[in-house]
Amino acid sequence: MEKKKKEYKEAKKILSLICDRIGTSNDTYTMPLIEAVRKGIYEVVDEILYTSPSTINCKDKEGNNILQLAIINRSEKVYNLISHIIDHKMSYRRRNDSYENNLVHLAGRLAPSFVLGRTTGAALQLQRELLWREEVTKLLSPKELLSENIYNETPTMVFTREHQDLMKEGENWMKTTAESCSITAALIVTIVFAAAITVPGGSNQESGLPLFKNKIPFTIFAVFNAFSLFTATTSLLLFLSILTTRFSEKDFLVTLPRRLIFGLSTLFLSTMAMIVAFCAILFLVFCDQRPWMLALIAAFACLPISVIVCIKLPLLLDLIQSTYIPIFGQQSYLESCKVNRKTTIFKE
Repeated sequence: MEKKKKEYKEAKKILSLICDRIGTSNDTYTMPLIEAVRKGIYEVVDEILYTSPSTINCKDKEGNNILQLAIINRSEKVYNLISHIIDHKMSYRRRNDSYENNLVHLAGRLAPSFVLGRTTGAALQLQRELLWREEVTKLLSPKELLSENIYNETPTMVFTREHQDLMKEGENWMKTTAESCSITAALIVTIVFAAAITVPGGSNQESGLPLFKNKIPFTIFAVFNAFSLFTATTSLLLFLSILTTRFSEKDFLVTLPRRLIFGLSTLFLSTMAMIVAFCAILFLVFCDQRPWMLALIAAFACLPISVIVCIKLPLLLDLIQSTYIPIFGQQSYLESCKVNRKTTIFKE
């Protein structure tokens, strides 16, 4: 890690020296700037714009400026870098391409395959596309959002046409994930419910109370078994709600990912609670006089927990990051950038 940080700092120094050597020549920077925007390498864009502010007006062969290229290629870091420039250059917002596509038309296009491949699952890919459309929509007026290109298509029509296959893939991915998790949740509900009505150790024939009611491991079993039952039932209901939803475009933005997050979280909790309850009752029945067996039981209990964590935890973290951590606006990596309102003046 330290080696990579050192190499990163050295690369930025070399980039700065190259730009200082070239100077403010606009033509020299055009191709590197366009390629950096396409690849999302915001450090290169930052250094070039700082050295030569006039390159903000560079265009590619198709006439797209760097804002349009950042949107087409989903380069959110470059977009965030130049966001304050957009605020002062109204012409950038209203500029259309050769097909009369405005910025929201461009955001409605399907992202390049190498960009989609960075995100896990078709549903999260569609969510990222919806986030881009929602962000770019803020740049235009309500009237411009209804404008048509030369094919008489509005931005909404372009987005629906371009993403219809991804919508189907996202629906299938969400259903498959919900079905597999609902089966697991249903099994846990069955197991812990059976354990609750079948009291370990039996009951007193006269009073009907459990024989182990005063034992601490039995209390642990009762609490965690009940907790596992309630969380597994909640998880099952959440997954069933996903399977019965209508799967509209807007559902993929927040509703479906949020249900999947809560469903997976409660499934994790119910699984761990079930294992703790099982370990407690094993200790009570078999290990009362042999405490050394507790370590062996705990070691075996880590196996199913580690399996479910390795399989489902990465998906849960991706869902949380994609749904609750914003990719637009002021980001920590922008603090080290040279391009800002105070140091650089950009002209129309």
